[in-house]
Amino acid sequence: MTAAYAELHCLSDFSFGRGASSARELFDRASYCGYSALAITDECSFAGIVRAWEAARATGVKLITGTEIQLADGPKLVLLAANRTGYTRLCGLITRGRRAAAKGSYRLLRTDLESALFASDPPLEASSTGVLALWLPDEQPNHEHGHWLQRLFGQDLWLAVELTHDGDDANRLSTRLALATELGLPAVAAGDVHMHVRSRRALQDTLTAIRHRQTVVAARGLLFRNGERHLRHREALAAIYPEALRAETLRIAERCTFALDQIEYRYPAELVPAKHTPTSWLRELAFQGMARRWPDGVPTRVRRQIEHELALIAELGYEPYFLTIDDIVRFARGEGILCQGRGSAANSAVCFALGITEVDPARTNVLVERFISRERDEPPDIDVDFEHERREEVIQYIYRKYGRDRAALTATVISYRAKSAVRDVAKALDLPADTVNRLAFALGRRHGDTPIDERLHEAGFDPDNPNLQRVLKLTTQLIGHPRHLSQHVGGFLISDAPLATLVPVENAAMPERTIIEWDKDDLDTLGLLKVDCLALGMLSALRKCLDLLRRHRGRELTLATIPAEDPATYRMLQAADSVGVFQIESRAQMSMLPRLKPQCYYDLVIEVAIVRPGPIQGGMVHPYLARRNGE
Repeated sequence: MTAAYAELHCLSDFSFGRGASSARELFDRASYCGYSALAITDECSFAGIVRAWEAARATGVKLITGTEIQLADGPKLVLLAANRTGYTRLCGLITRGRRAAAKGSYRLLRTDLESALFASDPPLEASSTGVLALWLPDEQPNHEHGHWLQRLFGQDLWLAVELTHDGDDANRLSTRLALATELGLPAVAAGDVHMHVRSRRALQDTLTAIRHRQTVVAARGLLFRNGERHLRHREALAAIYPEALRAETLRIAERCTFALDQIEYRYPAELVPAKHTPTSWLRELAFQGMARRWPDGVPTRVRRQIEHELALIAELGYEPYFLTIDDIVRFARGEGILCQGRGSAANSAVCFALGITEVDPARTNVLVERFISRERDEPPDIDVDFEHERREEVIQYIYRKYGRDRAALTATVISYRAKSAVRDVAKALDLPADTVNRLAFALGRRHGDTPIDERLHEAGFDPDNPNLQRVLKLTTQLIGHPRHLSQHVGGFLISDAPLATLVPVENAAMPERTIIEWDKDDLDTLGLLKVDCLALGMLSALRKCLDLLRRHRGRELTLATIPAEDPATYRMLQAADSVGVFQIESRAQMSMLPRLKPQCYYDLVIEVAIVRPGPIQGGMVHPYLARRNGE
């Protein structure tokens, strides 16, 4: 029986333009091949590591967290996190490299590596960093690189031997083993994996061409010679690697005990006064808000609801999250910036008492468990909209209060869709510009359910043309893969400790912005709480409206005191006269309003809830079809 094996050098599709397979594809393949462990080592990035962790749990193959880096003045390395300390130091190293360069790139020097991994008072021993290093020598190895790395990593350094059937494997193996012997380094097998199966080679070539903004033909000098950089069967590996090099992969894998569930995340503690706990301070603020909202006495039902919510929040430990939102909203209101919590947070009586929302819980019967629930074990999600003309003031307040080291925007993963995928593929295959445009139009979403062959015929293409089939096949493979990281519209991750100890931070395209490498789904997977500070033009319009009422009519109104259930408003809504009205301005919503004829606020809540992706995808309602049929 073939001996076990752990792959220690593997790029996923979060090495944008390099990796041609998703984490799930890689782990499914690793499981099929009987690997003991798989290291995801995306280039100077942990952007895909949460997806890899999910895939590892689903397949049972152990995940090793690592990264590949190329030092600007030194060697190329694979760095693996052996424990929590090593993970923290790698996060700091990646952050250092990404912050030192423009968005989408990185720059690391030898001094950066030394400082990020080894700087400490007193200085750390190599064995205390929690980082294991694999040296990836050039074709003509630089011995000085090896000696320098030895001084840094000591017994935690290996020389990686990567054999990919390029016609020189025997010579490479012998020279690498000789170099390891000369320097006194242990050697280990590695695969430089860029795809899960050999058949992804065409897509990997295409991605390389896209990354270098060239056609595949023009980029042929940059392409791999073959498709061997995939997860190979252990029998194939046994035929080219000595047993000692394969066994060494298992020893390294055994030393790597870090898992993402070891991350310790704490919300900022400075919002709680000295004589209070988060629980007691949130209760104090909630009761202050109750007295302000109901000066003549709190309705019994509302008081019971607030007590229920406070108990649930305390049980789940979310008080710091609510206190953070409350602090941001207090700043905005103190500066006269109109704001309003929305979404499921509007179901919360505590949010109303704190002033996060202006939705009186006495007006609705929606369960708060839709917002926060022990059974779902999901963190609450409070979206707060601010006047779009003044939201920047709120963002800068957050940065001032917590510092750029403890507050950053979350990322948004921009993935390939049909239109963007076919454009990039067609350009890489050197199709004329007008052909690229026609193909992109044919594959766009505006055609609805029209079969693809009909769309292609209408655009002047022959669906059976072999060259077109090649473009479409590569496009299909590319759809869904991440293209790049962008910044979330306003979601902040705020931490008690520097964020770079938790997740790498990098520059955003926008000046004075930094983002973490994880998106909303990643945060949800790990149970981390983000704060959404969003911009809404309608709030700016409402602010101006309230100012006009104050100036010309002498009426002092707030969002909470605008007259409720105005019949004239609902007559307009029943006639779908809602152009520009937030939440009910879409064509789908406007087609539903005359059908449901909302007569009060709760009717409107139900109407908005129905025309959402969930009910539509579940077949509960089809607003577009209803509009076509004139219903």
